[in-house]
Amino acid sequence: MNTVRTVSDTKKDFYLAFPKPVNSVYRRVIDELLVEVHLLKVNQTFVYDSIFALGLVTTFDRFTVGYKPETDRFAVFHALCSALQFDSDRVRQDATTLSDLATRSPNEVKTLLTNLESGIHLEPLSGQLHTIANKENFKYSRLLGVGLYALLEIVDPETIADNTKREETLKLVGDILKFGSDRLLKDIDLYRSNLDKIEQARQMIADMVEAERKKRSQKETASNTETSNDASADSQ
Repeated sequence: MNTVRTVSDTKKDFYLAFPKPVNSVYRRVIDELLVEVHLLKVNQTFVYDSIFALGLVTTFDRFTVGYKPETDRFAVFHALCSALQFDSDRVRQDATTLSDLATRSPNEVKTLLTNLESGIHLEPLSGQLHTIANKENFKYSRLLGVGLYALLEIVDPETIADNTKREETLKLVGDILKFGSDRLLKDIDLYRSNLDKIEQARQMIADMVEAERKKRSQKETASNTETSNDASADSQ
């Protein structure tokens, strides 16, 4: 009899694969990804594709900028994928395939995202988008939304930078793919907001570290000056 894995099973597998403590700034990000993707995977309607992979990789990479040491950052991603029963190399490769496609053919990819048509061969993206649009009761996920958003960032950064144009484009994508735009708009707004928050947290920690470094340096300078003065007094 097949036993459905629990969130606890997934978390246990992660910490077996990465036994070190996760950097405190990023611990919540990792924990939320483990829970979110686990719950997606146990849903029978979940289907893995390259858009989802791009969303997962983009979320992980954006939210773990500055993780030290960098080698641990790679190990955390591997452990995350392993705990979720994904091949980390395949996930990265699938994400890279889509981002490279968007970089090579930005206009065509934007057209495909907004009206499901393109004048050139755009696989695997074209097939995946048509599957989403034509599948009854398609299981939308936040990470799929982030994957779509990551593609739009590549193909039309000016539109993404403009609040009104960004919302209009995301609404068009959500409607053309038939899962609706409300959830997509909400998820991307939250994604952008959380990126700002974690950047602020990283900056605060960097400022604290720099302040502590300056404090130690001042103490060392004062101590050296005092020692020098004492030595001069003894020599007189």
